[in-house]
This record gives sequence, structure tokens and C-alpha cells, in this order.
Amino acid sequence: MAENPPDPPTEHPSLSAATLKERLDAGDPVRLLDVRDRDEFENWHIDGPTVTATQLPFTKFLQAKVTGNVDDLLGDIDGEGPITAVCARGEASAFVAGLLVDHGLDARNLADGMDGWARLYEAHELPTDAATVLQYERPASGCLSYLVVSDGEAAVVDPLRAFTDRYLADAAAHDATLRYAVDTHVHADHVSGVHHLASDHGVEPVLPARAVDRGVAFDVTELPDDGSLTVGSTTLDAMPLPGHTTGMTGVRVGETLLAGDSIFLESVARPDLEAGDDGATALARTLYETLTERLNDLPDETLVAPGHRSETTEPTHDGTYTARLGELRARLPALELDRETFVERVCSDIPPRPANFERIVAINLGTEVADDDTAFELELGPNNCAAAPL
Repeated sequence: MAENPPDPPTEHPSLSAATLKERLDAGDPVRLLDVRDRDEFENWHIDGPTVTATQLPFTKFLQAKVTGNVDDLLGDIDGEGPITAVCARGEASAFVAGLLVDHGLDARNLADGMDGWARLYEAHELPTDAATVLQYERPASGCLSYLVVSDGEAAVVDPLRAFTDRYLADAAAHDATLRYAVDTHVHADHVSGVHHLASDHGVEPVLPARAVDRGVAFDVTELPDDGSLTVGSTTLDAMPLPGHTTGMTGVRVGETLLAGDSIFLESVARPDLEAGDDGATALARTLYETLTERLNDLPDETLVAPGHRSETTEPTHDGTYTARLGELRARLPALELDRETFVERVCSDIPPRPANFERIVAINLGTEVADDDTAFELELGPNNCAAAPL
């Protein structure tokens, strides 16, 4: 792809990442033309139940403009309706959008491209009485984080480094001081904001004690298996949920379980990111015990708020990605299997690992450092922390 794409041949409208997300949430048909190279598209692209996506590289449109064969490309764009052109930063796609408009098509450009999509961050309040709990969603990766606010204090659970300013600002908007930054485990798909919030803003970093045992190289408060944190007038209670990693620990806030990477709304966690393929079987057995025994201590009415959502997961009527535990027990096939069948199926079809996961783990442990731009680039792409559907 050209480093400096030519100016668009004609004026064209733009579409913001936020508006695109609104259309996806509303179930509107979305027709995308991704002009990045094939490998970039296959590694990571915008998808969803109502998305029709076509990948045609920018160079083809550039050549077609020179040769006068643009009309020959138009029939290769799948779907019907307005076209939204997409590239990495919104520059090459701006040229293509203008070219399509110049040839009579209803087209617009995704402003700031996939980079802008990755910076989109939305918050919705969970329906809980124990405290004010905000669920943050990063549509680009499906990562979900949480801000718990109670009587002038706040804690953020599974914060992303790219959005640390957002947590501080939202705590302040609720007349609260951000006291704790908590990770449910050592993440492999995104750079955690825990270390950054501690070193730059004086927020107390907290990790499960068993996660610290993996070799965390910076000062943290260790949360034992039976530990808790007091935030204002509410309590965050640790609940060990190992399986995805040995240290995976959920956080209970009243009748809400911040489940991290243990159980999701459409699947369960993958067991191979800590110990590799050789250790996946043992962790899969542990995950089965978590799903069938540890979670059995919780009532069906427990509101499960996971650490990720998939591209096909639909939000509830309040905009959150949550479900009652009883609903998950009834609809997740994985919970109906015997242990050995569960282990066999989870380990036989493990999805590709998150991009750069080994380096991301090292950064989250504190054994490697990265500046903000590098950290942002490392985590671009799907999170891939769930097992394949069982």
C-alpha cells in the first residue's frame, strides 16, 4: 500500500467509529470494503452478524484509476447498499471512497480507519445495587473492563493501558478517587493498565497471589484466594476460577461476578496460553472443575460479567454484555459434557493464539517495557482468549 495515498478524486462523506458501532448494535446491514492487504484483513477485520465485508487491496483501485477500469472492480464488492471503505488509518480508504463516489456509488470512509476503531471505548452501567459498576467495551477486540464506584472510592478491574485516562476521568465524574487497579490474571491479549496506573497515578496495583507467582516483577498488592478489597461501602471478594491460567480469579461485587476469562456468554476460556500445548490438558481439567464445581456455589441469579465478548455476542437491552448464571448453565453446551469429553474438545480445536502474546505477557509481568505507541500496536487484533465453540 502506498505510504502517501493520493488525494481523493472527489468529496465524500465520512463515518465515525462510534456511528459504525451504533449501526452494528442496532442490527443494521453494514457493507464494508476493506482495502488493506489480504494478510492484514485475515488477521483482523470488522465483523458481525450483519456485516458483509469485501477485501480488495488499495493497489487495485490505484491501478484501475490509472487505466480507467474502475467500473470493472465495482462488481467485486459484495452486498448491497452504502459502502464504507476501511484501511489502517483512513487515508487510502479516503481515496477509494472518493473514487467510488466519483463513479456514482453511495460510499463513505471510516474516519481514522482500523486505528480509530481500536481507540473506540464505550461504557454502560450494569444493573446492580451493590455499587455503581460500569462495563467498558472495546469493540475492536471485545475486551471488557469494569469500574466499581462506591461512596467516593473506585476500583478498576482488568484495565487496558490504552484507556487509563478514561478510568481516572470517569471515577472523578462520579466524585470518586481511583484507589485500586485490579487484574483478574496475567493477560495475554492486551497490555494491562495496572502497572501504568500505579507508576504514573499512584493507584494501588492488585493481582491474585497465584498470578504474582508467575513472576510479576513490580510491586503489587497480592490478593489471596479468600481475600477482599473494600471500596467505599462495598466489598470486592476474590473468587478463584483457574483454568484459563493458574491465577485466574473472579471478583464478586454483591450478586455480580466479574468473571474475567473463565466463562463467557457464548463459550468458555481457552487453557493453553500460560503453559502451552503441553500444559493445556491439565488446565482444561482445572477449567472443567471451575465451571462445574466452583461456579456451583453461586445461585442462578448471579449476574455474570465476562472479560471478553465475541464478534457474534449481542448486547442486552441495556447495552451491556451480561447474562444470569442460570441462563449460561442452560445454554452453554460445554457445561453439559463429562470431564474427559470437555477436555478433549477444548484441546482439540484451540484457536490461533493472540498476536504478540508472549511479549504482551512479559510486559504485563513487568519483565519487559514498552512505550505507549508500541503497546498499542502490539495488541491490535482479535483477543482470541475463548475456546472454540463446543
